[in-house]
Amino acid sequence: MNILQKLPALSGGQKKIAYITGGVFFVLLLVVLGVGLSVRGRILDKAVAKVEHALLNRYHVEFKVRDYQFTGLSTVTFQDIELLPKGRDTLARIAQMGVSVRLWPLLFGDVKIGNLSLKNSYVTLVKRDSISNYDFLFRKKDKDTASVNEEVDRNYAALIDGLVKQVFFKIPRDMELENFELSYTDDSVHQRIRLPQAVIDGGDFETSLFLNDHDAQWNFSGHVNPDRQQLHVEVASDTENVELPLLRRKFGLGVSFDKVMFDLDKVKRESEDSLTIAGKWSFENLRVQHRRLSEEQILLPEATGEGQINIGKLAMEVDPSSRIRVKDFEFHPYVKFIPRPEKVVNLSIRTGQFEAQKLFDAIPKGLFETIDGIQVAGNIAYDLDFSVNFDRPDDLTFQSKMDDKQLKILKWGKANIADMNGSFTYRAYEDTVLMREIVVAPQNPKFTPLEQVSTILKKTVLNTEDPYFYEHRGFEEEAFKLSIATNIKERAFKRGASTISMQLVKNIFLNRNKTMMRKFEEILLVWLMESSRQVPKDRMFEIYLNVIEWGKNVYGIQEAASYYFGKTPAVLTIGESLYLSSIIPRPKTGLASFDYTGHLKPWVQRHFNTYGYIMTKRGQLQDESVPSNYGFYEVTLESALRPARPQGVMDTTFQEVDPEQEAIMKEMEVEEQRRKSLLEKLFGKGQDEQPE
Repeated sequence: MNILQKLPALSGGQKKIAYITGGVFFVLLLVVLGVGLSVRGRILDKAVAKVEHALLNRYHVEFKVRDYQFTGLSTVTFQDIELLPKGRDTLARIAQMGVSVRLWPLLFGDVKIGNLSLKNSYVTLVKRDSISNYDFLFRKKDKDTASVNEEVDRNYAALIDGLVKQVFFKIPRDMELENFELSYTDDSVHQRIRLPQAVIDGGDFETSLFLNDHDAQWNFSGHVNPDRQQLHVEVASDTENVELPLLRRKFGLGVSFDKVMFDLDKVKRESEDSLTIAGKWSFENLRVQHRRLSEEQILLPEATGEGQINIGKLAMEVDPSSRIRVKDFEFHPYVKFIPRPEKVVNLSIRTGQFEAQKLFDAIPKGLFETIDGIQVAGNIAYDLDFSVNFDRPDDLTFQSKMDDKQLKILKWGKANIADMNGSFTYRAYEDTVLMREIVVAPQNPKFTPLEQVSTILKKTVLNTEDPYFYEHRGFEEEAFKLSIATNIKERAFKRGASTISMQLVKNIFLNRNKTMMRKFEEILLVWLMESSRQVPKDRMFEIYLNVIEWGKNVYGIQEAASYYFGKTPAVLTIGESLYLSSIIPRPKTGLASFDYTGHLKPWVQRHFNTYGYIMTKRGQLQDESVPSNYGFYEVTLESALRPARPQGVMDTTFQEVDPEQEAIMKEMEVEEQRRKSLLEKLFGKGQDEQPE
């Protein structure tokens, strides 16, 4: 009800007081308004001068404007604005800009843009050699004591809430943009993005963005509500398979799409230390290509995601209720990130029971060629729990569990795992060069059945390459954990976690392109091979021993035993077996382990000590004849392979170590230490040693 409607109910004296009070308030408002209007010009001059001073002193950028003035109660119009970094090309030119500030929020200390108009605006990013006109944007500020204290007392909920508000406060409710252009130029490329016209009317917007003249067109539409901090935007490409500019040249990354949608539903400050951001996204026909992902273009026809991010004082997380859906396959990811004082990442995935075929239907066609066309039956479920403190990577948690008891392979894809049970041809590659083809079958005279390989050779190879091969189902969690921890500490990919199953799948079925997608494909195939149980473990090990490389153009255990020792695999000794197992990771360096007398160099003893000790501890040598030093001094290389005797050497104690051999030695020592660490975790560090 309007207050004026209540006035007749007042007495005469009360009405008189009300009129006087209202009149006084109105007069005061006019006085304040008049004073404000009389001094606003000086306030504007000071504001412009402050901007000029700050840009020049902080960023070495000249701010020039030909004219500016108030053209309404709260609207300021600028003519001919120019931003010119010192000694660089002009960064921006704006022929005309009008901007107004909303008065009501201003009374409460919030500076919100009401209307914005831009005409003939040009932003030009230029980089010549290593000098650009925009590098000041990335210049680091000197930290002072205040900033250090701010780091200590940082509240991420408050920080991100403030950033979001600043962004939305700068989005106008109404906007008119005419002829806006952003260009990038360096020594070899020039590209422009043009917006001929863009309008925001009451929050609704619709516009088109053009690449160069008409190389590509993207259409934008949606709605923005700065007060509620909500945003809905859809971007559709007018032309199929047009890549986003510069990404290919700058990062080797090709990205294109037919349609992308992003919806920010809620930004809510739950408390001083809690902020919630909720929304959803989707895309249609997203195409991605990068040499580290895949040699071929990856096409994801459709995917959607929705959920929320919870941000606290010292951490942020993807809420467990969030979900990602690709076709009919859906899963719930959980991610928690604690930046300080120690960087910690927690990740978990929960799928619940679902039809296994939905997973394979969701994989983009052509991404994993080996499983294209695969048909499966049964329900499966997958759970992953991963946690790592980057300051203490050795304490990481990694638990991966797949419930696939019901899984049945009805039809294999391009890679028919069951073919491994029969005769097939293995193609041995060196990088991408085909070295030779090996028939894995009895008709090959060099093929050695597993029962014709000495027991001790099988033990040494299993211990060095995959100690729990006969127990695991393709993956060894402890090896994964050690691999991740090592790579974090080294800040580079220094160690993998390949089992014999993984090496077989990689070498038999996959191409030689070292990409992330190939690694995922390898994991999928290993899982399917082990889960189906169509290939017995003994057959896998038999194939492995007959196809792996043991030296330069030496493949299979029969060639290796004959090449190094003139023997058959059945009569290899413990020393010879330990030596052969030591060169599997670096087969081409095998001969470097011997001196001119045909005996092993002293630094190889480390491998013998490590694995001889492990086999003794596991009770694997009880039925073996074990000479001193595990047969180290009984290993003798075929005479035709021995290096020449060094000139001037008078006795057999001389050991010549060239730089290449020294590098190999150091690499082996590092690798042996890593392996020993893994083995101690696998077999129980600190357990009582078995007597030798």
